[in-house]
Amino acid sequence: MIGRIAGTLVEKQPPRIMIDVGGIGYELEVPMSTIYALPEINQPIRLHVHQGVRDEVPVLYGFAEASERSMFRALIKVNGVGPRLALTILSGISADALRQCIEQRDITTLTRLPGIGKRTAERLTLELADLGKQIGATTASGSADSAPMTTAASPMAEAEAALVALGYRPAEAQKLLSGLSGEHSEELIRSALQKAVRQ
Repeated sequence: MIGRIAGTLVEKQPPRIMIDVGGIGYELEVPMSTIYALPEINQPIRLHVHQGVRDEVPVLYGFAEASERSMFRALIKVNGVGPRLALTILSGISADALRQCIEQRDITTLTRLPGIGKRTAERLTLELADLGKQIGATTASGSADSAPMTTAASPMAEAEAALVALGYRPAEAQKLLSGLSGEHSEELIRSALQKAVRQ
């Protein structure tokens, strides 16, 4: 099982990235919190990895922090929460804030996250009640050194595509991006997710 990967970041298309390791390109799905912390394209990178299987095909999930991976692993053990929803949750709220919501049974904040209804939020607070004992606090925040995408699409189009990949309907993604501006898609995605949690 792969637990860590180190190589060169060669592609960044949220929520997926590619890392070149000795000439082999490994695709990983990552939460937006990890996207914010990535170096520039063609720079060295090291991520913590969870290896899963989807439709009988191996899938790699990457995380900037070990505690974030631990949170992901705790989330996918909850009934009704799969890897994609777990990534979406970690994209909309930090691991520290999520742990606090669970410990304080803050259903209101949890239900603001895409894909989280009241029942799922209640399950999270019940099944992960001892989360604080299992997972340490996250120590790193997003980096301001994120590089622009390498594709030709506009930052707004890339941000909308990333939000849809994270579980938002196209109309919801457009609404969240409405009125926002930024030179890079990562800025737009971060602002849109913050806007979603505040609503």
